[in-house]
Amino acid sequence: MKHTVHPLDKRFKIAHREALIGVALVIINFIWWYGFAYGLGSDKVENYTYIFGFPAWFFYSCIAGFVVMVILVILTVKFLFKDVPFDEEEGDIK
Repeated sequence: MKHTVHPLDKRFKIAHREALIGVALVIINFIWWYGFAYGLGSDKVENYTYIFGFPAWFFYSCIAGFVVMVILVILTVKFLFKDVPFDEEEGDIK
């Protein structure tokens, strides 16, 4: 008979926590993008300021936002995520 993993396994708790962190990162990314794209981009085109040839709204929402999110994801994976064994036996998870 196949051994099933207990639903109260610590790995599930870790997986749920990391999933919520991922959702939070997506929400932060959307707020960043939406805020700069529609905040700075809602003005008349004649009043736009440009950074490296891009409108400021595009630079901050798409280019700088991408760089900020890459840094946030790297920091999140490095400091908040845990290495979890995939064995069916519950390992020594701290």
